[in-house]
Amino acid sequence: MTPTLVRQRLPRAGATPRVDQCTRARDWAEIQERMLVPLYEAVYRRLDVGAGTRLLGLGCGSGLALLMAASRGASVTGVDTSSPERMTLARERLLPEGWGTRARADARVVDGTPEDAAAAPGDPRYNLVTAFEPIGCLAGDSEGLGDLLATATPLAERGTPVVLAGWGPPERCATSAVLRVAAKLTDPLRSTGSWRPALRDDLEEVAQRAGLRPDGSGRVACPFGYADVDNAVRGLLSTGLFDAAIAATDQAQVDKELTEALHPHRRRDGTVWMPNVFRYLIARTP
Repeated sequence: MTPTLVRQRLPRAGATPRVDQCTRARDWAEIQERMLVPLYEAVYRRLDVGAGTRLLGLGCGSGLALLMAASRGASVTGVDTSSPERMTLARERLLPEGWGTRARADARVVDGTPEDAAAAPGDPRYNLVTAFEPIGCLAGDSEGLGDLLATATPLAERGTPVVLAGWGPPERCATSAVLRVAAKLTDPLRSTGSWRPALRDDLEEVAQRAGLRPDGSGRVACPFGYADVDNAVRGLLSTGLFDAAIAATDQAQVDKELTEALHPHRRRDGTVWMPNVFRYLIARTP
């Protein structure tokens, strides 16, 4: 859910997805991002996030997870580089000066690396780091995450919890079958971003590479529910997972294949419902 459901990846160099990124960002914020709210709530509840929490959110996207932490009294800073359009929405949520609403003095949204979000001299370091973009969906979707964590952890206090998230086993994630559509349509490009099932130790391996010490984990039910098939297609497209497929074929073909894949999950009232389980790992900085 920022930020985000998946780590956006573009197809190989030279192939640019023919998509409207502003529309996709809005669809993400209005439709898809909320699907991971149960994950955010479970983590914040377990770690007792509230006043006194200084949170650094990696890959903050459009900022829903940050907003939820801020509503509990936390001081929040979000960093991201993958989607300027989502970052614009995060600023509207957390720094809404343009809307005539008082901005949150304890919130920052930084378009850059964790180093760009370092606390000012004399200010306390972060005592919670989150990386809520779930891995275990795309081949190679954990690449770069270890380096990102290695950059972020020096900004945190010793023993700070670092939260990583991942997809659960495919047999417990109904959306897995739908995501295979992207891999099938992208095959002609031989993209490295094809679908793959989540592995049991994905999160632990990333933590180990970043020099973190695992200190607990959990699983959370995060069903994907949509008002209708069109709403589901828009939400899933907003993840960026299907951009390579659009570049390999066209928008109409991807829409058709997605609609067909969603058919088994359509209920009598027209809504779409896909049960999923996501996993989180809590690791500690050295």
